Amino acid sequence: MVRVVLLRHGQTEWNILGKYQGKTDVSLSAEGMAQARLLAEHFPLERVDALYSSDLKRAHYTARCVAERFNLPVQKEPAFREIDFGEWEGLTYAEIAAKWPEAMGNFWRSPDTLTIPGGETFAQLQQRAMARLREIIADSDGQNIVIAAHGAINRTIIAHALHMNLKYLWAIRQFNTAVNIINYDGLEWASVELINGTAHLGKSEHAERT
Repeated sequence: MVRVVLLRHGQTEWNILGKYQGKTDVSLSAEGMAQARLLAEHFPLERVDALYSSDLKRAHYTARCVAERFNLPVQKEPAFREIDFGEWEGLTYAEIAAKWPEAMGNFWRSPDTLTIPGGETFAQLQQRAMARLREIIADSDGQNIVIAAHGAINRTIIAHALHMNLKYLWAIRQFNTAVNIINYDGLEWASVELINGTAHLGKSEHAERT
């Protein structure tokens, strides 16, 4: 059995502005840094054997906070980078909807068929995430593994564990520093223990933010 703790990064400046980030390397806000420290302080597991992170700094900072508690290094993994939003990166929802109304409609209604101009599909995102995750699982029997990543990629991993069609991707919520726990028995059998946990944020208003 391998327990995978899947994290979303803390709040960023672009989260505040409502801009689509994707592969753009945006830093955490001061609040996001505080969220990451709270996550580390109130981490749900007493033992962590290895930590991996997206190579984008918002996820890597979040992972480093947890790593410091457990005195472990963080291995950067480009495979866990956020979806490539192509021409949408740096734009707000309103700006994207004005220029690509049909595509933005599909973003919410049919993410499984969405083509992002100059970017990735959610199926491609899921494929690259699961390919690397399977390699990690195969080498980590009996271990607790932490992966710090992003909202969209986390959703595709959870959807895979739940045998959920990507059409229903947005049924899964992912707040900043959300904790998700998936237990893997071998490479194909998974049991989801927790989704979008934010108990470490307490009753703060930030637990309600997307």
